[in-house]
Amino acid sequence: QLQVVESGGGLVQPGGSLRLSCAASGFTLDLYAIGWFRQAPGKEREGVSCISISSGRTNYADSVKGRFTISRDNAKNTVYLQMNSLKPEDTAVYYCAASGFRTFQTSCVMGRGTFYDYWGQGTQVTVSS
Repeated sequence: QLQVVESGGGLVQPGGSLRLSCAASGFTLDLYAIGWFRQAPGKEREGVSCISISSGRTNYADSVKGRFTISRDNAKNTVYLQMNSLKPEDTAVYYCAASGFRTFQTSCVMGRGTFYDYWGQGTQVTVSS
């Protein structure tokens, strides 16, 4: 079975930080690109960040660039999303997803998630004073 599980969400004040974790089981994380997506109530799902299969190249949505950082810990089979300087607009359910798309060997895109095959259940992030 191929599964990813998110954790680390919660309630934080504006300007605060959270670190989300995406733990993989049933496959080795370093063979897949990993994307983070989010969906706020009443809004379309949007890509947040991704990390490529082997090159380590990353991609970020303009809205989070400079505030969020995606990283891998292959020893723990986990991908992290460090979120700093959080804003109320960041409030959403955050999902991680894995893609084995070969084109993502050296780069990645989020898009609408078409090329991501395995999705977690989501973790709620709420940014509020």
